[in-house]
Amino acid sequence: MLNVQNSKEKLSLIGSVSLGTGVMIGAGIFVLMGQIAELVGDLFPIAFIAGAVVVGFSAYSYVKFSNAYPSSGGVAKFLTKSYGPGTAAGLFSLLMYVSMVVSESLVAGTFGAYTLRLFPEQYAGYALVLAVGLITIAYIVNILGNKVIGSTATITAVIKVLGISLLAISGLAASGFADISGNYVPESGQSLPLSLIHI
Repeated sequence: MLNVQNSKEKLSLIGSVSLGTGVMIGAGIFVLMGQIAELVGDLFPIAFIAGAVVVGFSAYSYVKFSNAYPSSGGVAKFLTKSYGPGTAAGLFSLLMYVSMVVSESLVAGTFGAYTLRLFPEQYAGYALVLAVGLITIAYIVNILGNKVIGSTATITAVIKVLGISLLAISGLAASGFADISGNYVPESGQSLPLSLIHI
């Protein structure tokens, strides 16, 4: 009976993949992409590839660690296995949770700011209200259990994937689907290796 109850409380494979996909698209693309592009300018494709390499190593580490120590403890479990139960694991776990709170706040704030761009400028002050509302909804979904979390993550992941696909297609259509001839030299090309300037 206990095993049946525990299996019902676990996230499904689809729910887990949707949760990860939703987080990557939401925080990694919708929130940070524009800011990174503004900072690095013409070097954005290289920054994007470098980020993908780092994420690849991180994802591989999580997969191997999860296979070695299957647990719902998440990062806290990994830290305990790495450093042993004690002050170091506890401190790093708390730092991880604080970073998650900051990340959640950043995503919620960006959601509020982006959403209000659809409305007249006098509504811009309501971004914080929308952010708090989003965090409240996320809290309610989390306390309702893994089944609701998985279903919500799947629905929102589908919406995000369709949204990012629509943005990509619209961007390509707006640019006229131009051919890349290899003669383009970026403004900051002097900071690139010569072999990469004509890519």
